[in-house]
Amino acid sequence: MRSDIEGVAFDLDGTLYPNYRLYIRLIPFLLKEWRLVSAFGRARNIIRKKQENSPDLSCNPERSFYDHQAAVTAEILGMPHVPLKEKIDRLIYRGWEPLFKTIKLFKGVIETLAAIKNAGYKLGLLSDFPPEIKLENLKISGIWDVVLCSECCGALKPHSLSFVELAAAMSLPPGKIIYVGNSHKHDVSGANLAGMKTALIKSRLIPGSKKQPKADFTFNNYRQLYDFMIN
Repeated sequence: MRSDIEGVAFDLDGTLYPNYRLYIRLIPFLLKEWRLVSAFGRARNIIRKKQENSPDLSCNPERSFYDHQAAVTAEILGMPHVPLKEKIDRLIYRGWEPLFKTIKLFKGVIETLAAIKNAGYKLGLLSDFPPEIKLENLKISGIWDVVLCSECCGALKPHSLSFVELAAAMSLPPGKIIYVGNSHKHDVSGANLAGMKTALIKSRLIPGSKKQPKADFTFNNYRQLYDFMIN
């Protein structure tokens, strides 16, 4: 067990399973609802850009974030905000969750999570999309000490707000937590802003960039993360 770390927290999408396994299952939905998905993605990019210029979002309640997201998406689509909020929840947030019943995790995830927990580390999860039902469908819902959703905190990653709240919920100083993710921009950058250490699962197929924030530890498979945390 590492003396400089007391808690290990994970991103979910693209970190505990390969993103392509979800994307393949989303093809029929994307073909049918491409206009909505495109506007939803653009809206989230607009919100992230605005968050970059708003370092203090600590007063944002969950309701206002979802309302704001729906309003920005509705403006892009040129339609009313209120029914669109319900549609986003029904088709995207709730609609994608059943797909996770058939998605396989990265090899070694379950064994690594169990070993980290058994070694005495606190185990956390922070995801940009609501993770609870996904974790149940992936059959890894009972192992976590803390599970948070960034939207519920009021800001999307890489804003530091949800990372700060994650540290508070884990009852640990940020510097004693290592956050494991698959994105330099959203995971490494956000965790660094909050004062956490970082680990990046990196695809061999996607080269890194010198301009990207550097993680404290980079790995290609969960055996490497196991060895880094346990051995």
